[in-house]
Amino acid sequence: MTTRLTKTLASVSMGLAALSGLAFAGTALTHMTDDGAVCVETGFWANAALKDALPIADGVEASSTAARLCQEAPSVGQRAADLGGQLPWLLFGALTLLLFARLLDAVVDKGPFTDTVAQRLSVLGWFVTVGTPVAGLVVGWSHSWLVGSMAPIVGSGPTVSGPQVLILAGLAALIMGKIMREGVRMREDLEGTV
Repeated sequence: MTTRLTKTLASVSMGLAALSGLAFAGTALTHMTDDGAVCVETGFWANAALKDALPIADGVEASSTAARLCQEAPSVGQRAADLGGQLPWLLFGALTLLLFARLLDAVVDKGPFTDTVAQRLSVLGWFVTVGTPVAGLVVGWSHSWLVGSMAPIVGSGPTVSGPQVLILAGLAALIMGKIMREGVRMREDLEGTV
């Protein structure tokens, strides 16, 4: 029963990874070929009234009620920066699900307390621990650059966005991988002694 559930979970994870990968590719393709406006929200003047002297670039429309900037004819860089606010988390999610599915496949094939499972758990832990702030930085930098390209004085330095609490989950997976690796080594030593 547990093996069947693990196989099902591995298949679902692999399917979700494939769907996330397709969403990543589809979003990138459709967004870069789109000819519509690029909009970005900023909290710089959320509580201020817009004046004619607001420092915005040519072709940019600003709304103070939504603290929103829209560029009607965006450059390739602006369109790419807009994508940089969406795609990193899709890619991160797809790769995390792929690594999780590989971990579950190893559990089904070799059993839960093996060196292969411990290694794949550690790889997943490292990926989540390092990938979370990297994806957050890419999203934050893209947003900051996009705001700065539309309102040069308003732009701020890059920030880290997204669920940074995932770093704790990655660290937990790293610790569990190390514990499992030590358990596997101790079991092999015990089997060699007996």
